[in-house]
Amino acid sequence: MRLTEELVLKALAGIKIEPRNFAALYVFRSSNDIFKALVVTILTQNTNDRNALRAYEGLVKAVGDITPERLLSIGEEALANAIKPAGMHRVRARKIIELSRVILEKYGGDLTWIRDAPLEEARRALLELPGVGEKTADVILVNLGKPTFPVDTHITRISLRLGIARSRNYREIQRAWMNTLTPDPGRYLEVHLKLIQFGRDVCKARNPRCDVCGFKDVCNYYNNIKGRAGQ
Repeated sequence: MRLTEELVLKALAGIKIEPRNFAALYVFRSSNDIFKALVVTILTQNTNDRNALRAYEGLVKAVGDITPERLLSIGEEALANAIKPAGMHRVRARKIIELSRVILEKYGGDLTWIRDAPLEEARRALLELPGVGEKTADVILVNLGKPTFPVDTHITRISLRLGIARSRNYREIQRAWMNTLTPDPGRYLEVHLKLIQFGRDVCKARNPRCDVCGFKDVCNYYNNIKGRAGQ
């Protein structure tokens, strides 16, 4: 049996998405602002979304409306203090200050044009910004309704266990999921979010809950364990 879209949707059918558990989704839905989403996505790097959102809300309290101008005006030290809940606050503050400066200098503080730009042009522009890597860029793009599939640590782990990817290469894993799913940005976003939640709740890094997993029939990890148990 191979992994199909029908099987993916069935396996993830019981997964519920709470926007506050996904910082970028929550900020996009509440603000519809690309810069704000970039800031909170940088805050999620190497921490969980809950901490990132606490840090983001601390920043809102400190500056009010989050814009490049406001963040530059308060300076790196005050910004770092506001985002402490995300951890590595001084490193993140430096990234966000540099991001704000570049966006002001290069785009006059306005990133709205990215909404209507072709996918590759939009991705290229985002990847040229300080602190923005492939995952961060794709999170922004898919939330804008563009056809791409962001890959995080949970999705990487699930992909390797299922056997749909042979390495941790970002593009390899991305292609595997995009080739499996209907080429629709809404479907990509739905499965991306549900896989992350699935990785948090079921396909955990330690002690995965294989007994309640809907992917068992197509999972290399599970079938190898079952095979060893039967020896």
